[in-house]
Amino acid sequence: MKSLIRLRMSTHDAHYGGNLVDGARMLQLFGDVATELLIRNDGDEGLFRAYDNVEFLAPVYAGDYIEAEGEIIECGKTSRKMRFEARKVIVPLPYINDSAADVLDEPVVVCRATGTCVVPKDKQRKK
Repeated sequence: MKSLIRLRMSTHDAHYGGNLVDGARMLQLFGDVATELLIRNDGDEGLFRAYDNVEFLAPVYAGDYIEAEGEIIECGKTSRKMRFEARKVIVPLPYINDSAADVLDEPVVVCRATGTCVVPKDKQRKK
């Protein structure tokens, strides 16, 4: 099972000089993807327990469109191991004009992570 969300990074997301977006924003997107996966799998939002690996691979800037995807790769009695990837799919082109943008021919992977979520047995509504 997979889940995918796509959204534009805003100037509100920019945390550093040059409109650079904080890497923690990608983890927030992964959390939203994980929540959807748990609802679809278990009928409950569950809880994110831990990331066991996070790689920030390319910068993200305000105006970039990011696609965050995740999937459940292993199910225990209450634990759900997941894999995530965030990709930049559209970039602004301010050097052309203030509203120019391009869809990238090949998405740029900006972050990868794996982590574990937990859905307590008494909250699981689906099998």
